[in-house]
Amino acid sequence: MYLKHLSLTNFRTFTRLDLKIPQREIVLVGKNAQGKTSVLEAIYFLAAFTSFQTNTDRQMVNFYEAKKNTLGISRLVAEYKRGKSDHRIEVRLILEPMGVNGQRLRKEILLDGVKKQAGDVIGHFNAVIFVPQMSAIMDGSPDERRRYINLAISQSNPAYARALSDYQQALTQRNALLKALSENGGDRNQLSVWDEAIARLGAQIILWRIEAIQQIEKLASRVHHDLTHESETLRLAYEPAYDPLPKPSGQLGLRLDTPIDRTGLDVKEIQKGFSEKLIELRSEEIARGVTTIGPHRDELRFLANGVDLGEYGSRGQIKTTLLSLKLAEVEWLKERTGEWPVILLDEVMAELDLERRADLLKYVGKSEQVLFTTTDLNLFPREFSDSSEVWDVHDGTISLKNK
Repeated sequence: MYLKHLSLTNFRTFTRLDLKIPQREIVLVGKNAQGKTSVLEAIYFLAAFTSFQTNTDRQMVNFYEAKKNTLGISRLVAEYKRGKSDHRIEVRLILEPMGVNGQRLRKEILLDGVKKQAGDVIGHFNAVIFVPQMSAIMDGSPDERRRYINLAISQSNPAYARALSDYQQALTQRNALLKALSENGGDRNQLSVWDEAIARLGAQIILWRIEAIQQIEKLASRVHHDLTHESETLRLAYEPAYDPLPKPSGQLGLRLDTPIDRTGLDVKEIQKGFSEKLIELRSEEIARGVTTIGPHRDELRFLANGVDLGEYGSRGQIKTTLLSLKLAEVEWLKERTGEWPVILLDEVMAELDLERRADLLKYVGKSEQVLFTTTDLNLFPREFSDSSEVWDVHDGTISLKNK
C-alpha cells in the first residue's frame, strides 16, 4: 500500500497543497513550525480519522478559515494503491455557524466518491506514525495506552472500531442510569438491558485485545531484542479491568512480570463471566454512580527485564521500546492485512544515536513507502539521502530540494 497523491485545502498552515508522492523513502526537511508534521498528521488522519496532535478536530481547520463567520471547510484527499486497485479517500471538516457567534464541526468521509461512516472506512488505508511525544504511551495515563491499542486494532479490524463505538454508547447510558438510581432510587432491574450490551460488546473487545496484544508482543519482543543487542527482554502486560481469568480465592496479587496466558478463551465464556461480575457489583456501582469494570478501564504495561518502564524506565529505554512497538505494529498490520502500511516518522532520527538510526533504516527499508521529517538532513547517512526524495518545507509550501 502506498500513497500516490495528497491534496490539502485549509488544513493547518496549508491553504492549498497538492503533492504527487513517489513510492519510496521521502524526507521532508525544514525548520520547526513550517508544516512538516502537519503533512504527516493529514496522512495519519486519513487512516485513523483522529489526530495524534489534538483531540479536537476543529483545531486542524486553517486558522483564517475557522475565523470566518460563514461556512469553513477543510479538505483532505488522498489517492492510493491498495493491492492492484487504486482508491480515493476524502475527509471534509466542515465548520458551520451556530447561534450568534458559535460554530459546530461536521465531518464527512468519502471512499471512492461514496459517503461512508468512519467505522465502515477505517482500515481501508493504513498508516503507522511515530512522533517523540508518543512516549506518553509508556509513561502517560492509562487512557494513552488504551488509545494506542484501540487505534492499532481498528486499522486491522474495522469491526473492532464499530464494537468500541457501540460499547461507549452503552456505557454512557448505563452510567447515566447508575447515577439516577444513586440519586433518586428506583428499579435496579432497569440495568439489565445495559448489562447485556456492556457484557456482549465488552467481551468481544477484551478477546480482540488479548489476541492483538499477544501478537504485537511477539513481534515487538523480537525487534527490541535486536535493538538492545540481546540485553533486554520486552513484555507487554495486559491487565483487563474485568479479567476473564480471575485469581483463585485467597490468592495474593500476582507480580506484574508474571506472564498470564489468556489464550484459549472464547467470547461466550468471557461474556458469561462479565455478566455475572456486573450483577455482583451492582450495589457498589449504584452507590458510586459509575461502571467500575470493563474495557474502558483496562491497562497495558510495558516491561523490560521485568522492570515497569512507565514507572522506572529511563528516557533511552522508553525511546527504544516505543520504536520497537511501532516497528512491530508495522509488521503486525502487514501480517493482518496483507499490505504494508505507510510509515510516518516525525523527527525520529534526532531522538536516536547512530546505531539506532542504522537499525531503524534497516527495518523500514522493507516497506513500500516511508515519510520522514527532520530539521537536519545530516542526521541521515549520505547514501540514504542521495537515494531518497528530499523535499524542502517552508512556510506551508513544499518543493523538491536540490541535492
